[in-house]
Amino acid sequence: MSAAPSSRVVTPTVVIRDDGALVIGRVVVAADDLVLRATTSSGPGGQHANRSRTRVVVSLDVAGASSLRESDRTHLLETLGPVIRSSAGRFRSQAMNRTAALEQLGARLADALTPVTPRRATAPTRASRERRLGEKKARARLKSQRRAEND
Repeated sequence: MSAAPSSRVVTPTVVIRDDGALVIGRVVVAADDLVLRATTSSGPGGQHANRSRTRVVVSLDVAGASSLRESDRTHLLETLGPVIRSSAGRFRSQAMNRTAALEQLGARLADALTPVTPRRATAPTRASRERRLGEKKARARLKSQRRAEND
């Protein structure tokens, strides 16, 4: 039995503008709608990790975002909830973590805003029906050959 061909979904690219806004395909999230917070990162690193505020948490209040269209806002509220957060702390510099957190947030928004195309049911083709029946006949012939003559 062969698998049905899957439709390829292309997610839009995420661009971080110089003013701090996120551009996701046709959607632009203004920098004013994003809340950036720097905290200390966890894990190894000694005093540098304990004292430096390099971990960045970016959050977007979907309900209060003025740069989102109403249709996008309701879709994001249904799929991701009222507040979307993303954090990055794997780099030693705050600037790199800020970029990484914004890219993660943009990727989550891009995945949520990409429309899912519904599967359309199709009837089997004539060739596939004939192939299926031919395989059934071949299997029946094989099983009948295995039976004893007096059955």
